[in-house]
Parts: sequence; structure tokens; C-alpha cells
Amino acid sequence: MQQTRYGRPCLRVLSFSCLLLLLPSFLGSVGAYKNYTVGDSLGWYDATVKSNVNYQKWADGKNFSLGDFLIFNTDSNHSVVQTYNITTYKLCDYDNSVDNDTVLWSSTNPSNTLTQAVTWAVPLRKEGPTFFFSGYYDGEQCQNGQHFKIAVSHGKGLPDSLKDPSDQAPAPNAADYGSTPDTVVPFDFNNPHDQDTDVKKDSGSISLHVKNLDMKLNGILLSLGILCMF
Repeated sequence: MQQTRYGRPCLRVLSFSCLLLLLPSFLGSVGAYKNYTVGDSLGWYDATVKSNVNYQKWADGKNFSLGDFLIFNTDSNHSVVQTYNITTYKLCDYDNSVDNDTVLWSSTNPSNTLTQAVTWAVPLRKEGPTFFFSGYYDGEQCQNGQHFKIAVSHGKGLPDSLKDPSDQAPAPNAADYGSTPDTVVPFDFNNPHDQDTDVKKDSGSISLHVKNLDMKLNGILLSLGILCMF
């Protein structure tokens, strides 16, 4: 009975200690930047190549945050278009897109008969809805299932390595601000001698007051000495 009685607290203490040891590693993994391989083992292809692709189903249920990367494993015959413009996404066409809302992650010529495997690592740099599709062959690949949309949350925020350098540049002449301290001019700057005279007058008054106080104190001590004699 005694072993059972004292054994349970020991077990609870041991369990709590183990929890404390595991907690830092658990907290460190929460909110960390992640890499997502689009389509997993299927890669990034349209339904004419991979008939069972469903990229929207793959994306649903995942929590994407700023600073995460989407890894597109595909070939030179397919492209990756990242856009924040829903019209561009619905049309499967990036030709009329604006530079600041659409990025084509490809530099190959789809008409080239030599198809090569390529991988694109696309960072998530903007919070909110983001759309992806393949823009080759006048949107035909996009229409054949090669597209999906996601919602990007703030998470830990965008790391400095992914921030636009122009957003971090200091303001023009920022170094000049505050380099020269403001000069405080005394209210009597035009008559410094008067200020010095006032100081001397105050010093003289204080000295006279101390002398008077010293004389009074000597008188009190003298009176006390006389009383003690009697």
C-alpha cells in the first residue's frame, strides 16, 4: 500500500518532467516556415499527362503562411504562373496581367521538342488569396486541371531574406535627421552679465543668512552652558 501511495506522485512528477523536456522542441516546430511539394509524388502536370491530378484537393486543408515555399516538380513543357489577380486566374491567361500582380516562373520554350525536368521553388510573399496555374498553350493546361488557389496567412511574418530591398531602404536623408542637436538659447542670452550678477547676489544673501544662523546657535549654546553651571 505504501509503495502504491508514494509511487503515483513520483510517476506524475516524472511525466511532468518529460513534458517540460518535450515542450521546447514542440514550440520550436509550431509556426516554422515550411516547404510544400505541390501534388506530392504526382508533381505539377495537367490531366493529359497525369489523369488523376486534383491540385485544389491537395491544397485544401493545408495552412500556408508568409515565408513558406511551394515546390513545383514538373518539366520544361509546363509553366508555373503565380498571380493575385482572380481575373487572370479564371481566364487561365497571363498575357494581359500586370507586373506587380503576376509572376511567370519559367524561362523555357514549350515548343522545344527536348523536354527536361525542372523544379521551381516559389515563395509566398504576400498575405491573402494567391492563385497558381500553368499558362502554356493558351491556357489549355490550366483548363485541364493544372490550377489551384490558396489563402496565405501572416504566420511568423515574411523573413528579411524574402523582403523587397526597397521596402527596407532608409528614407532619403534619414541619416541627416537628428545629427545636429537643437541649440537651446537662454531667455536672457542678450544680457549674460545680469545673469551673473543675480548669481552673485543670491550667493551673498545665502552667506549672510548662514552667518546670522551661526550667531544665534552660539547664543543658545552659551545660555545652556550658564544654566549647567547652576
